[in-house]
Amino acid sequence: MRVCPQFERILIASKTHILYVITDLELGGVPLHLLHLTIAMRDRGFRPTVVSLSPPGPVGDRLCDADIPVFDCDGRGGWDVRIIARLGALLRDLKPDLVHSLLFHANTAARLAAWDTGFPASRIACEIQTVEVERRWHLVIDRWTHRLCRCTIGNSPSVIEHLATEARIPRDRLQLVRGGIDPTRMSTVNAIDRVELGLSAGDRMILWVGRVDPVKGLNLLLDAFRRLRVSADVHLVLAGEGPTRDELMHKSHSLGLADRVHWLGSRDDVASLYRAADLFVFPSRTEGLPNALLEAMAAGCPIVTTDVAGCRDLIEHDETGLVVPFGDAAALADAMHELLKDREFARRLGDAAARRVASDWHIDHTYDGYAAVYAQMLSTLSSTKEL
Repeated sequence: MRVCPQFERILIASKTHILYVITDLELGGVPLHLLHLTIAMRDRGFRPTVVSLSPPGPVGDRLCDADIPVFDCDGRGGWDVRIIARLGALLRDLKPDLVHSLLFHANTAARLAAWDTGFPASRIACEIQTVEVERRWHLVIDRWTHRLCRCTIGNSPSVIEHLATEARIPRDRLQLVRGGIDPTRMSTVNAIDRVELGLSAGDRMILWVGRVDPVKGLNLLLDAFRRLRVSADVHLVLAGEGPTRDELMHKSHSLGLADRVHWLGSRDDVASLYRAADLFVFPSRTEGLPNALLEAMAAGCPIVTTDVAGCRDLIEHDETGLVVPFGDAAALADAMHELLKDREFARRLGDAAARRVASDWHIDHTYDGYAAVYAQMLSTLSSTKEL
C-alpha cells in the first residue's frame, strides 16, 4: 500500500474524514468525477482520503497534486480477494467518519471489509453510475450485499429505477444524487481549427466522444454514417480509446469511409472539439449518466442520441435533441441528416440543451446532493442502531 508523502501533514486536520474507495484511478469518467468531488468536498469543509483497489494511475497523481491523500490496495484484478483484508486494515488505521465507495468492485470490497472489521454499515454509502446490462451477476451481488451499507447512490433516475427493479434493492435504501457538470467550462472554450484534425476549413463535422467499447454503439454509428445522404464534405470524428478501436477502424475501411472517419484517440481538449462540431451523435446501448452527452449539451451542440437509460434522462426528443431507437441505423442516419440539413432547427436544439444543463444538471446541485447524504449519515453517528 502506498500513500502520498503529504498525508501526515493533511491528517492533523480535525474535519469530518471521508474515505473514498474506488476500483481504479485510471483516466475515465468515474475516477475524474472522484477527483473533482474530493476537491469540492474539501472546499465544503470535509477531509477526503482516497483508496484505490488497484495501483493508482494518472488520476492518483492528480489527486496527490491537489493534496488529497491516496492509498492503494495493490489489487491485481477483479478477483483478487486480498484487497478485502488490505482495505480492512486501512479502515482500522485511518478510522474515517464515513466511507463512500464508487463502482461495483469497490462497493463490494467496502461492504465486505467493513463487515469483517466491524465498521458500521450505517456509515457507508455505495455508488453505482451505470445501468448494467452485460454483467448481470453484478446485480445479484448488489442484491445480496446492499444491506451492508446505509444506502446505494445512483446518479440518474434511470440508474435508480434499474437498481430497484433489476437488483431488487428496496427504494428506501436508494438515494438519487443527480450527476452534473460545470457548464461554463464548455461555453468559454474556443473551437479547435478543423484543419488540425485533417479536415478542410469548410468541411462539416459529426463528433462522438467516449470509450471505444461495444456498449457505445459505434458499429451502429458507422453503419448510419455510410447511409447518410449528404455530400462528401461531412466527416465523422471520434475521440477516445478502448478495446474495439482496431476492429472498428478496420470496419470503417471496409465500408469505404477511411477518408471521412477520423480516429483521434484520447484527447485533453475535448471541449474545443465540442465547440467545433456541427453535430454530436451518441448511439449507446445503455448508460448511467453519460458525461460526454452532458458536455455536448453544455457546449450547445445539436445532438442525436438513442432512447436508452441515461440518454433519455438528458435529451427530450424535439426539445433538446433528437432521440432514436437503439439498433436502428436508418433512423440514426435520418436524424443526423435532418439536423445537418436544417441548421436553424439544429441551432435551436443546441441552445435549448445548453439551457437545460445550466438549470437542471449543474455540478453545484450534485455536490449539494452529496453533502446532504453525508449530513444525514453524520446525524446518526452517535447512534448504535444499524439500518
